[in-house]
Amino acid sequence: MVGNLRDLLGRRAKKDLRQQVYDKIVRLGVRSTDGMSMAGLTQVSMEGVEQLDLYYSSYIPQFFYAMLAPFLLFGITVGIDWRVAVVLLCCAPLIPASIIAVSKYAKRIFAKYWGKYTSMGDGFLDSVQGLKELKIFQADEAQHGKMNETAEDFRKITMKVLVMQLASTTIMDLVAYGGAGLGIAFAVLGVADGRLSPVSALFLILVAVDFFLPLRAFGSAFHVAMNGASAGKKILSLLSQPDPEWGTEAVEDTEAVLSDVCFSYDERRLVLKNVSMTLPRRGMAAIVGESGCGKSTFLKLLLRFWQKQQGTIAYNGTDVDAIDGDSLLGNVTMVSQVTYLFDESIEDNLRIAKPDATREEIEEACRMASVHDFILTLPDGYATRVGALGDNLSAGEKQRIGLARAFLKGSPLILLDEPTSNVDSINEGIILQALQAQKQKKSIILVSHRESTMAIADRIYRVEGGRMQPVS
Repeated sequence: MVGNLRDLLGRRAKKDLRQQVYDKIVRLGVRSTDGMSMAGLTQVSMEGVEQLDLYYSSYIPQFFYAMLAPFLLFGITVGIDWRVAVVLLCCAPLIPASIIAVSKYAKRIFAKYWGKYTSMGDGFLDSVQGLKELKIFQADEAQHGKMNETAEDFRKITMKVLVMQLASTTIMDLVAYGGAGLGIAFAVLGVADGRLSPVSALFLILVAVDFFLPLRAFGSAFHVAMNGASAGKKILSLLSQPDPEWGTEAVEDTEAVLSDVCFSYDERRLVLKNVSMTLPRRGMAAIVGESGCGKSTFLKLLLRFWQKQQGTIAYNGTDVDAIDGDSLLGNVTMVSQVTYLFDESIEDNLRIAKPDATREEIEEACRMASVHDFILTLPDGYATRVGALGDNLSAGEKQRIGLARAFLKGSPLILLDEPTSNVDSINEGIILQALQAQKQKKSIILVSHRESTMAIADRIYRVEGGRMQPVS
């Protein structure tokens, strides 16, 4: 009954903790997650929680049991023969002392263990996701070698953990059996001296054998504790990341005004310097510049995916930091260079933008993105599954579906990061016509390196040296 209740409470605790980790990741969104990739986050939320459960279900109960048992046995044996009782009690602290002696080394080992563990998971996930490219460029053998190196590093750190566990277990066994041997020797001497009866001596011998077992079990649980503590630090580090602080104001207009906005990834080198501009509620603005100059970063600042270090970004006079997150994301849509599609049907991927959209609305959005006719050529049409990461579609097809998703959402402000980089000139022309029509009733900001795309923009800004200057 007690075991079932403990298991039930343990399952609930793990479920609640995993829910907290998931909620934290969702709240952080695209922001920092303590430097962990998706594979690392998965390992922490699954294996890490399991190790933490062992810490509380095995180590903590064993700790209290190991601390109480020697004193209880001492109280029982001291009335029979105080010499045996004192010998056993004096030897007992040597086991915790040996644990403390290896604890600092163990902490470093287990911290490295978790680092290697998550690193191996990251590398494996990365290799699986990029397997097609590895095969195309015949680089799978080289990647296999790198994976072997990572696995070998993990094997070495695992062996260090096992060696450390074996060494500490050996020390504890020497102390436990040595202490029990001394207790047995004093009991035998007591019989020889006539101080103890054979029955009392037999009882003390049996107690001496069991006297160190709780501490011995505690020492074994210590390694579980170190692993659980390392996993717990990872989880606590993630949970302690500050949540994005959103305001309470609603976006009533998408006219954006930027004043002296500065941004840096590392707080040393400014990517954007004193950017000041006004983006009207209707029309299209194009951002040009060399690769890596901060064009995509600028778009993310408008959505608060990144936090500016200086200056203000305001929508209709309301600072972006004071705007409610749901309101901001409901009025601003961004289409990135790489469109993520879930392993579901095309229609399901589109309905992410507007779950209650009618079929007519979905088809109209796809027509504007020049992808409707292509979808109709597929065996199952809009019910066609796109595969994991959308691998059943080409890069251009995924990009057009991402654009259709933005049109379907119907936000008054649309941010486009290289919206036609993966489409041919014919489809580009159709998409540009759609954007030309949309800019009459929406505000569109696009980043592109194609001159044909820039031709439909009402104004053009160039990013150079971190500064943004109007071109026309």
